[in-house]
Amino acid sequence: MDVARAALRGGARMIQLREKDQSDRDLWQLAVEMRELAREHGACLIVNDRIDIALAAGADGVHLGSDDVPIDAARRAMGADAIIGASVACPAEAEAAEGQGASYVSVGSVFATTSKPDAGEAIGISRIGAVKHATRLPVIAIGGISSENVGAAIRGGADGVAVISAVAEAGDMAAATSELRRLICEARRRAE
Repeated sequence: MDVARAALRGGARMIQLREKDQSDRDLWQLAVEMRELAREHGACLIVNDRIDIALAAGADGVHLGSDDVPIDAARRAMGADAIIGASVACPAEAEAAEGQGASYVSVGSVFATTSKPDAGEAIGISRIGAVKHATRLPVIAIGGISSENVGAAIRGGADGVAVISAVAEAGDMAAATSELRRLICEARRRAE
C-alpha cells in the first residue's frame, strides 16, 4: 500500500494490484482499500489476472495475460465500461486483443527487468512501434522502464508506461513518480 499511496501522491493515474501470495479474502480486502485510495486521487485501480476480485472489490478493471480468462469473456463479465488490459508480445496479438474488446495493450519486457523473473529477454524499443502500428488501442510499455529510458519508450510509440522498481526502489517514491510523469510529458512534446 505504501508504494501505491506514494505513486498516487506523485501523480500516477492508474495503479495495478499485482499480488499472488494472498488468500482470496485478503486480496479482496486489499483491492477494496486500494480502490478507495485510487478514487481519492482521481485514479483508476486495475487488478492483475483476477476478474472475480476486480468485480467484488469494485475495481475499474483487470489486466489479463495470455493464460488468463479470454478478453471477450472478461468484457462480458465486467461490462462495457470496464478497463480491460491485455499483455501482448507482437502486432498480431495486439490486433486480436483489440478485436476481442481490450481497452489497452501492454508490450514488453522492453528492457531487462528483475521485477518479473518470467518476463523473458528484453524486446527493445522497435517492438513498441510495431505494436502501435497494429492497433488503435493505447500501448503501454512494460519491463525495465526507468527515468533514464522512459523517454525512449514514449518516443518509440508507447502511450504510457508501467513501472515497479523505478518507483518502489526510489528513496522518495512520490518524487520518482512525479519525475517519470515529467519525462513522459517532455518525450510526448518532442515526439509531436
